[in-house]
Amino acid sequence: MTGEAGGASGCAPDLELTEPPEGSYFVSTYPPFSRWSPAATERWGRHLEQRRPRRDEAALGLYVHIPFCAERCHFCYYLSHDDRLDQTDRYLAALESELSLYAKTAALDGRELDFVYFGGGTPSLLSAARVDRLMSGLQDVWPWQAVREVTFECAPRSVNANKLEALREKGVTRVSLGVQQMNDEVLRANGRVHLVADVEAAYRALGDAGFAVVNVDLIVGLVGETDETFDSSLERIIDLTPDSVTIYQLEIPLNTPLWRSLRDGELSSEPASWKTKRDRLRRGFARLERAGYTVVSAYTAVRDPERHLFLYQTEQYHGADLLGIGTSAFSHVNGLSQQNLPALGEYLEQVEGGGLPLFRAHESSSEECMIREFVLQLKLGRVDSGYFLDKFGVEIMTRFAGPIAHLVQGGWLSEVDDGLNVTREGLLRIDRVLQLFYLPEHQGIRYS
Repeated sequence: MTGEAGGASGCAPDLELTEPPEGSYFVSTYPPFSRWSPAATERWGRHLEQRRPRRDEAALGLYVHIPFCAERCHFCYYLSHDDRLDQTDRYLAALESELSLYAKTAALDGRELDFVYFGGGTPSLLSAARVDRLMSGLQDVWPWQAVREVTFECAPRSVNANKLEALREKGVTRVSLGVQQMNDEVLRANGRVHLVADVEAAYRALGDAGFAVVNVDLIVGLVGETDETFDSSLERIIDLTPDSVTIYQLEIPLNTPLWRSLRDGELSSEPASWKTKRDRLRRGFARLERAGYTVVSAYTAVRDPERHLFLYQTEQYHGADLLGIGTSAFSHVNGLSQQNLPALGEYLEQVEGGGLPLFRAHESSSEECMIREFVLQLKLGRVDSGYFLDKFGVEIMTRFAGPIAHLVQGGWLSEVDDGLNVTREGLLRIDRVLQLFYLPEHQGIRYS
């Protein structure tokens, strides 16, 4: 599958044979990060001085990265530090300074934020006073009058009533609680600092605080996990009745503690295979559906699809602009993508010196922008062909005819009158499937 069909060589079932236990698979953008380059950052500044006509402006979101953790989990590949907490106040000041630099640019001046996301690291390590300081400072720079959703990631052991009150007062509407599994032995084996009792206490506090949406993050395939521990963990989560349950399949990215343990033969048990993870996730989604949840993406089930939204995801997948601040955060504004410096010291020095902390960037062609939205929307389980015809002038059923035919044959996609549906089997392996729709030069390369 090459050329105009936009696919790769081989057919869908071949993906089953190319699943090494290690590597990064979760797709959050396109083209892959590995194609972004430091040289392209020089275009970022010029790009920000160009204002689009207001009729062409997309929704705009803000991502705020908090890179501090109490301890690094064995499987974690996100940029985080467990030994830099003494730099917290300096870092919070830098976030405000960085946002101020963007607020003055022609491309962003006067635009209203639609959604905000605080990720990490562990944002909830911040004290209530620091939460107040951070959010007040950011809102002074860029008011949030039009914001429809503000998500804040929390770790169970760092949740308390005072902190949650501060979050509510500053406009947080959605809290995502990083649980991973409800089994103490599995949690310890994977370097988590919390136990089941901490999760239960945190969830009670969240219920008392009354946030509009509470999401619980789980991971399937953790070291030491069995069918029994996964099933029993999910039952305990269902008993809590969260608004949203997100289940990711464990990845073992290079240079994580877990990857090194696997490389050196130090694990007491082998990590679950991709087939085992898919089998457990398939069973987990079915159990959530029996409990009244609706599967709304390759990872998430919600109790009420009309109320329990996740705008940070769905808006981006439909072409929203995103401004990312903080170490390693990435932005996407009008077809140009950029990622910040990953090293904390370099980031602080650059921002404190009055400059943007640029690391690498990529200017997408119109075709790449179209593919980006297409593959990301597939992760939501459905693609509307009329959307792409209206926005890009592309008939996706023709443009991607080759990959679509193979994936339909494999039982991973189904054609409907107005587009494509991703089957449950397709959703279970969606981040592998997406590569079939990449341009040839982006296939078979490192993602990050």
